[in-house]
Amino acid sequence: MYSKDGEDYFIVDAHVALWDARPENQRNVHGKQFIDCFYDYHRNLSPESEVWSYEDYLYQGGERLMHDLFEVGYVDHAIFQPAALGEFYHRGFGQTEEAFALAEEHPDKLTYNHNFDPRNGEEGLAQFKRDAERFHLKGVKLYTAEWHGESRGYKLDDPWAYRYFEAAQELGVKNIHIHKGPTIRPLDRDAFDVADVDKVATDFTELNFVVEHCGLPRLEDFCWIATQEPNVHAGLAVAIPFIHTRPRYFAQIMGELMYWIGEDRIQFSSDYALWTPRWLIERFVDFQIPEDMTEYAPLTLEQKKKVLGLNAAAMYDLDVPAELRLPDAEEPATGPRQPERADLAGAER
Repeated sequence: MYSKDGEDYFIVDAHVALWDARPENQRNVHGKQFIDCFYDYHRNLSPESEVWSYEDYLYQGGERLMHDLFEVGYVDHAIFQPAALGEFYHRGFGQTEEAFALAEEHPDKLTYNHNFDPRNGEEGLAQFKRDAERFHLKGVKLYTAEWHGESRGYKLDDPWAYRYFEAAQELGVKNIHIHKGPTIRPLDRDAFDVADVDKVATDFTELNFVVEHCGLPRLEDFCWIATQEPNVHAGLAVAIPFIHTRPRYFAQIMGELMYWIGEDRIQFSSDYALWTPRWLIERFVDFQIPEDMTEYAPLTLEQKKKVLGLNAAAMYDLDVPAELRLPDAEEPATGPRQPERADLAGAER
């Protein structure tokens, strides 16, 4: 929990990972390219005081995760969103067994989501069903640009992907998190395009589609899709560190998301270990859209509380202490919203 100025915030970090990118786990040069690109994002978007050494960045381990998130990071609950990347890493990038063991040891603090790849066909579908039972899955994380043999990506509306989504509905795995954001070397940028979200959101209304990184650099495309599809949500991973290096750009991101989809469908994510949550939470609570950006409404206390944890808590049925709850939100609306500026409302009355 984070507290400031007499207000308490229930924090859900909706996108975290344990990874192992040490040289002995790298299958090829692409494994090094991938983690080096991660490190460039980390180094270039973080305050100097928050930059890790490269060696620490290759592998953080569960003990450090627990410390960074829950001992000093204000987080009440976090959700693992692992990437497989089996073409780049011998044991995979996301560390399934270590992450799941932590979640089993700390079920009040951690939820483990897994992944699937529809290019694995029937065998993969059977494995997904076993994984759903073993890991008690409520969600999965998909990497549409992941390499698979000669394939360098897939679309969410591919026929085999539909088979997996049908299984997800039957299994109660309702939350589909999708990396639809900046490319990561050596993956292909266009394999992260958001256009395929539109079709699957329409065809699978029982599922929630959380577009991680809110589609950046395709924010406008994402917003036009999400405003019409009430089961499409925005994850702020990668977007929120711009609060430090490009605060006006971050204000634009938040302003557009609030205008198009509203405060009930936006989730805070540190993307640990790309960044640690402590400084991001502190900055976000203090953040306000600049007054001269008049096309956007100021962020309210209630909106910040929803984004920082209550939205993800509702999606994952997490127990929020009564004193940290807000009145039940209305059903998420579609269509753009008028910028209801609190600072102008008084003048109109």
